[in-house]
Amino acid sequence: MTPGKLVIVGTPIGNLADLSARALETLDGAGVVYAEDTRHSATLLRHYGFRTPLRSLHEHNEARRIDEVLDRLAAGAICALISDAGTPTVSDPGTRLVAAVAGAGFRVEPVPGPSAVTAALSASGLPGGRFLFLGFAPRKGREREDWMAQALDSPHTVVVFEAPGRLDALLEDWTSRGAAGRLCAVCRELTKLHEEVRHGTVEAHRDYYSGNNVRGEITVVLEGSGAGSPENRVDIEAATTVANEMAAAGQTTQVIARRLRGEFGMTRNQAYDLALRAAERK
Repeated sequence: MTPGKLVIVGTPIGNLADLSARALETLDGAGVVYAEDTRHSATLLRHYGFRTPLRSLHEHNEARRIDEVLDRLAAGAICALISDAGTPTVSDPGTRLVAAVAGAGFRVEPVPGPSAVTAALSASGLPGGRFLFLGFAPRKGREREDWMAQALDSPHTVVVFEAPGRLDALLEDWTSRGAAGRLCAVCRELTKLHEEVRHGTVEAHRDYYSGNNVRGEITVVLEGSGAGSPENRVDIEAATTVANEMAAAGQTTQVIARRLRGEFGMTRNQAYDLALRAAERK
């Protein structure tokens, strides 16, 4: 008997055309698809004419589904796992299932696909060599305080999700905690008809979204604190070269500083000081 396997399939975060050929083949050929919301995922399968059986797997029943999946795999079945959108287990259910399947000795096969995390990061203009993903902000209490500390103390770019009704509170919190001048990208409805990617400072976004009736799924990318160990320090020589070239070409101090922050991960003060020195030398 051919051993069964669990296939983790990334699905579109908005645009159905983003589903890969390999994902299509997997969903069509699987013995069963486990989905976070079967009603939502049924629309996806129907769109492509698939009749693969659907079973729910969400945070409230994941533990109960594990034995069922293991039994299917033991019988040689191919089981697919999808979430409502994007890559399963990334701020979505499935982690316990994957661990149990791997622990039982069955193969776990990823089929990469769309991710709001990497899509937002790629469009943010902020350093992506190292980044911290923190999911959704807790609503209150010690958990929120700890989460805020992680987000604001990270020397690396930070990516988070937020509900539209709580976006203004998040930006207000960051502004009041000393991050008003940090660069930030607010990405809304990625890959969908009304996609919006706004760049600016935390404070500028706070002012823009305050009181607005924000709708849709939101991913926010925040500039890192600029602190860190020696391997994270700025390449001053390269940054100086870029600043001098831009100044010689007539670029303003503000434009130079913005590029230095985005390209080299410099703090606001570092970038502005270097931009000023470059402007004085031109």
